[in-house]
Amino acid sequence: MNLSIENVPELTVQRLRERTARRHRSLQVELLDILEIAAREPPNHLADPAAEIRALGLSSASESVDMIREDRDSR
Repeated sequence: MNLSIENVPELTVQRLRERTARRHRSLQVELLDILEIAAREPPNHLADPAAEIRALGLSSASESVDMIREDRDSR
């Protein structure tokens, strides 16, 4: 099935491009991975913080710090 999302904010697009570059993946593969993770997620995904961290693909503490800083700076 093909899906289409309209009116994606430019900042979101930029973050997705940065994420795909960090992970050396195409946007198509990255978006499919995000959708598959979301579809498997139990109703209360915060019940397992370790799974959430794994789903983000973080491998070091500095990566999470960078993500938090980037999120704060975007506000």
